[in-house]
Amino acid sequence: MKRIILSGGGTGGHIYPAVAVAEALKRRFGDGVEILFVGAEGKMEMEKVPALGYPIVGLPVAGLQRRLTLRSLAVPAKVLASLVKARRVIRRFGADVVVGFGGYASAPVLWSAQRMGIPTLIQEQNSYAGVTNKLLASRARRICVAYEGMERFFPADRIVLTGNPLRGRFAAFGDAAALKAEALAHFGLEAGKPVVLVVGGSLGTRTLNEAMKAHADEIVREGRFQVIWQTGKYYEREMDEFMRGRDARGIWRGAFIERMDLAYAAADVVVARSGAGTVSELCLVGKAVVFVPSPIIRPRTPWRSQIGGPRSSCPTARLSPGYSPRSGGCWPTMRYARKWKRTYARWPSPTRPTAWRTKY
Repeated sequence: MKRIILSGGGTGGHIYPAVAVAEALKRRFGDGVEILFVGAEGKMEMEKVPALGYPIVGLPVAGLQRRLTLRSLAVPAKVLASLVKARRVIRRFGADVVVGFGGYASAPVLWSAQRMGIPTLIQEQNSYAGVTNKLLASRARRICVAYEGMERFFPADRIVLTGNPLRGRFAAFGDAAALKAEALAHFGLEAGKPVVLVVGGSLGTRTLNEAMKAHADEIVREGRFQVIWQTGKYYEREMDEFMRGRDARGIWRGAFIERMDLAYAAADVVVARSGAGTVSELCLVGKAVVFVPSPIIRPRTPWRSQIGGPRSSCPTARLSPGYSPRSGGCWPTMRYARKWKRTYARWPSPTRPTAWRTKY
């Protein structure tokens, strides 16, 4: 039996690629593979991964703070404790391979495995590599990437262009009408009205949430379309407080959407952050999308860079039989989105950043 450790977390962009790989390994090897997740204590992976049926061990690791605070003084001690625990977990589990998906949770595990002589693999979702993956790449056996040109970050002879792994529920085939009916029922929405999916990532996006706050009453009052709104974990309490006592007919709201396959099936157009996982998912489902890039994140996530250039094909890994991006890449969806911008012109357009970036 092969024993494989999958490590990464902090956001859904690191967690769900790891889950996709776990599901693919289970489909291929069945009981011939044993999988253990390793994450960071107190982060969302400690809740999401067990809910999907996989065991997980948490490390006390913490990320570096950009400013000197009392919390930053505890970081060295937490890193040391995480290295000791990671080494113990690897030895007890008897890992044959360790795979890192980015985020500071994966650093102690990959670092320890590399010094124990255990093969390691890195999966980088973005077109601009993260700090953890860049630091650990020199000793990794293979580095799986979603975009060309990653030689500027990693040793060229170890790079494998695989695309981003996605879970096997994002299907672009089958009975679309039946799937949409199921999706609308799941979110409690009406048939016959357009649906806009507003999603700012697993932790949430201030810009999109503020836009929804500003126009939620108008959306309900005019009733021209419906909204599926993922507020994100960080903004859950604030948005709960804002919506308390308000009429929310035609608006489904939640901190996190567990069934993104149904959310995409229900949606006619998507307004989203241009995170690597979101870009890959939208390539696969072929929905019209308006990307709202983050104005505060460094070069990793500008949407043009992240999609990989205007003629790039979609950065999607085909982990399930029959699953593949639609031909022509991501860019056709941007053309379709313009039609929706004209149709619903009174709703704030995310293509006008000045109207959306009042707060970050």
